[in-house]
Amino acid sequence: MTLSYYPTRAAAAAALACALAAGAGCHSVLGGRGQDIQPADVPRELAKVLLPDYRVEPPDILTVDAIRATPKPPYVVQPLDVLFVQLPAPLPNEEARSGNLAVDADGTIDLGFEYGGPVQVAGLTVAQIREAIAQQVTKATERKDPLKPAQVTVSLVQSQASQRIGGPHLVRPDGTISLSTYGSVRVAGLTLPEVRRAVEAKLAEYLQDPIVAVDVQNYNSKLIYVIFDGLGAGQTVYRLPVTGNDTVLDVIAQVNGMTAASDHNRVWVSRPAPAGQGPSILPVDWRAVTECGDTATNYQLMPGDRLFVGANPAQGIDARLARLFAPAERVFGITLLGTSLYRNIAFVSGGIRRNRGATGLGLGGLGGF
Repeated sequence: MTLSYYPTRAAAAAALACALAAGAGCHSVLGGRGQDIQPADVPRELAKVLLPDYRVEPPDILTVDAIRATPKPPYVVQPLDVLFVQLPAPLPNEEARSGNLAVDADGTIDLGFEYGGPVQVAGLTVAQIREAIAQQVTKATERKDPLKPAQVTVSLVQSQASQRIGGPHLVRPDGTISLSTYGSVRVAGLTLPEVRRAVEAKLAEYLQDPIVAVDVQNYNSKLIYVIFDGLGAGQTVYRLPVTGNDTVLDVIAQVNGMTAASDHNRVWVSRPAPAGQGPSILPVDWRAVTECGDTATNYQLMPGDRLFVGANPAQGIDARLARLFAPAERVFGITLLGTSLYRNIAFVSGGIRRNRGATGLGLGGLGGF
């Protein structure tokens, strides 16, 4: 019985190994729809190509900077706006004073003690502010130089409009970004120049000839997937953002290289295709890429590519056998533990009874004495 069991088990293991080796790969998974190709025009190391114009998608993060965000006239100044103010010299021998003044939360700007202190500007147009400052400056300096007219210059440097627009903007799941109080604008599927024009068109409803600068802060929508197969132990998947310069070697380096269970002879790139068409399978000669510096199969990866790293079939056999025999091992382990515990309890109980019997005999002998 024993002699016939081991050859049968060995034969079963060998048959399982052959089945795993024959069934491994993309063809069995795709039902024969995959196609191994290695065209000469596929971009690779030393023969890379530039990716097409980037099209924004969720969840990218864009930065929008307001180059010109002038509100449509008549604009009334609000708190936290910044005004440029040029004032006349307080004394004949002094120079005129000028600078940027921020409107305080109470709607005033402070001109200083020599010019009469704070002046209320919130809710006024630039022309009205100029007149109010001129009246206050004339009144404050008339006793020093009553014949000198107050020449005041006021202009708007920064309004709340640019502060509401600037900063990072997350592309929402519906493909829009928020422009604060100016509403939302749809940007999904657009290139950066198209996004800039769309944002400027939206802001033109509230601002006078707005100009903005748009760029991508975080490229979150274009990804490469690295899949390490564990056969019976599952698969590990990594999501990496596309930089436009990624090769097979670069991507494997980003995930800390091959695992101990990886099979260097089962590495390929699966390039997705439209529904109904088989994906393109680009086999990778990993040893040639790493040990020989061969660039033929060190492909440049594109958005959506899957870099698959197969596992050693022997690892799969071990994992499957472990999963097959694990329930029986647990049952046997619990049985052995219970048996051992029962024997220990029986042994201790028997020892206690023997000790009690020996103690009784000893006391009886003493009584007889």
